[in-house]
Amino acid sequence: VQLQASGGGFVQPGGSLRLSCAASGSHFGINAMGWYRQAPGKQRELVASVTSSGSTVYADSVKGRFTISRDNAKNTVSLQMNSLKYEDTAVYYCNADVLYIPWAARDFWGQGTQVTVSS
Repeated sequence: VQLQASGGGFVQPGGSLRLSCAASGSHFGINAMGWYRQAPGKQRELVASVTSSGSTVYADSVKGRFTISRDNAKNTVSLQMNSLKYEDTAVYYCNADVLYIPWAARDFWGQGTQVTVSS
């Protein structure tokens, strides 16, 4: 399974960006999909995740500004980021919990996409 992320870039504070991630390859189902981020000198942290049934979890720092969505038929997950702040600057990673064999799941990661919020 491969995860291909896209949509990062440079944006001014208060602006918006949309990240997208598509999973490809053979599998037996995808449980949760989500986005993590890692800023320089900091640990990777969960930004948002969504289960196959649509339940979502958000980091407190992004609640009300970011929205995660998922298309189960296309195996894609997106993150709409509004009202971006300087502290949102990070490399964003797509993540998926994938049933790679019928009885076992593991995490897969995308390559990371840079989001820079700066004036």
